[in-house]
Amino acid sequence: MKTNPGRFFEDYRVGQVIHHAVPRTVGSGERAMYHALYPARHALYSSDEFAKSCGLPASPLDDLATFHVVFGKTVPDVSLNALANLGYAEGRWHRPVYPGDTLKSVSKVIGLKQNSSGKNGVVWVRTEGRNQNDDLVLSYVRWVMVRKRDVDAPAPETVIPELEGEVDGKNLIIPEGLDFTKYDFEAAGEGHRWGDYDIGEVVDHVDGVTISEAEHMMATRLWQNTAKVHFDVTARPDGQRLIYGGHVISMARALSFNGLANAQMIVALNAGAHANPCFAGDTVRAWTEVLGKAETSAPGVGAIRLRLVATKGDAGVLKGDDGKYLSEVLLDLDYWALMPI
Repeated sequence: MKTNPGRFFEDYRVGQVIHHAVPRTVGSGERAMYHALYPARHALYSSDEFAKSCGLPASPLDDLATFHVVFGKTVPDVSLNALANLGYAEGRWHRPVYPGDTLKSVSKVIGLKQNSSGKNGVVWVRTEGRNQNDDLVLSYVRWVMVRKRDVDAPAPETVIPELEGEVDGKNLIIPEGLDFTKYDFEAAGEGHRWGDYDIGEVVDHVDGVTISEAEHMMATRLWQNTAKVHFDVTARPDGQRLIYGGHVISMARALSFNGLANAQMIVALNAGAHANPCFAGDTVRAWTEVLGKAETSAPGVGAIRLRLVATKGDAGVLKGDDGKYLSEVLLDLDYWALMPI
C-alpha cells in the first residue's frame, strides 16, 4: 500500500518522535494571503518601516501565520483522523519569521489516554517549528481526540503529561532589538498604552465576521492542513465540514484590533480550548479579558496577558452555572502579547 491513511490512536507510543513533511519556504505572499483572509492590520506585521522603527530588520510574518504553517505540517501525522483538536499549552514564539525563511516541524508524543467508549483516545504532542538554520521559532503542546482503527486494539498505558498552567510573564522571549520607545501610535491606529489597561477589564471588540465556506477552505489549503473533518463532508455524522480551529483563532485575533491595536506581538500561549464547533454561516465576534501584566527588559515594551474569546453570543459571557462553556462560545485562548508602555 503506497497511500497513507494517517495514524490512528493505537499507532502512537509515548516518546515517539515524528518528523513531519514537507519543509516550506514562506514569502511575502503568505502575509498578503493572511491579510486577505482575515481583517488583520496590526502595524508591526503590515509595514517594514514601522517594524524598523521598532528595532526589527523588517516586518515579520504574523505570529499566527507562523503557527499555522508549523501546525499544518503536523496534521497528516497527528490529526488526520482526529475527531477534535482539544487544546493547547506551553506555547512560545522563540524568534520572528521573515519572508524567505524555510520552516519545518517535528513532534514528540508525550501523553496517551483511551476514552471510556473504547472507540478513540486523546494524544498529547509537543511540537517544535524550526527555520533553515535549525533555530527554534515556535514550540507548543496540543492534544487531540483521535479515532481508533480497531476498537478491539488494547488500550495503551495512560500517561497524562503535567503541563504548566501558564508561561511565566518574567520569562517571556522578547525578539532581539525590539524597542518601543519611538512607537508611532498614530500609525498603529490607537493611542492605548500598556498602562491604560486594568487587570479584570473586559474589552468588547464590537465587530463580527460571518464565516464562509470558501475562505475557510482557502485558509486550510494555504496551511496545508489535511484533516478530513475540514475537507470531507462524509467524515462527520452531521455532514458538515468543521471549520479549522486556527481559522477561528486568527479571525478573533484580527477582530481584537479594535481595542487592542497596540498588542502587537504574540510571544506565548498559556492555554487554549476550542469550546464548541464552528461551521460556515456562523458569525464570529470577539471579546478580551485582561488577565495580567508584566514588565520586560526591552526598552518601552510591556507584556500583557489576555484572554481572547471568540463567540456567537455576547461579550463577557463564557460559562454557565455548571462551569461548562456556553454553546455560543467557540474559542477560549489565553496568551501573552507585547505592547508599548
